Amino acid sequence: MSIHPPLDADAVLWSAGPAEREGRPLLVLLHGYGADERDLFGLVPYLPPEFTVAAVRAPLAPPFPAPGYSWYPIEGLDGRDPVHTTAAASRLLEWTDAAASAHPSVGLLGFSQGAAVALQAMRLDPQRFAFAVNLSGYATPGDLPGDAELAELRPPVFWGRGTNDDVIPGFLVDHTTQWLPGYADLSGRVYPGLTHSVSEQELADVRVFLDKRLEALRDGDPT
Repeated sequence: MSIHPPLDADAVLWSAGPAEREGRPLLVLLHGYGADERDLFGLVPYLPPEFTVAAVRAPLAPPFPAPGYSWYPIEGLDGRDPVHTTAAASRLLEWTDAAASAHPSVGLLGFSQGAAVALQAMRLDPQRFAFAVNLSGYATPGDLPGDAELAELRPPVFWGRGTNDDVIPGFLVDHTTQWLPGYADLSGRVYPGLTHSVSEQELADVRVFLDKRLEALRDGDPT
């Protein structure tokens, strides 16, 4: 039996009521380790209002005494096992299939673990998501069946990270630096002095990236 239960549909925070969501592009927020759906929902005022925003809750509870929720375990002998990242991404796809039918496009914005899951979900179903925002996250090592298609489609991806981020292991940053340009239309920035967090400058850059995605959607190109 999988350790990854389905995402809790009742725990999702929405930026708009049911009657106001349909027909608008959907932006799904994926929080980091030890947080919950409320964490990134605070970014909504910084995001383009044209999006319907949904902040989902990760399905796992970290070991006591860590608070919040996690997408996959990072502790123990199988910590950061790509199998768990893929399982979490599969659960995200299941939720998206059920929740996003009324939206013309779906984009992902994740922080740390949530960003890793966002990139993994794009690899599992390259045509499902129009873009991804990777904040202080990484691409999971290993090959997936959808990688060749992803490399052909090259969806837009924004990657932001700080020079003083000591949470994400260096080998994962190095892997992402080498891997991501071959599979995405990559943009982003490394922010001097930024730790494992999000800055106002980064949010301003994310806003520019998202505005461009909306412009592409209006021009008839969902990517």
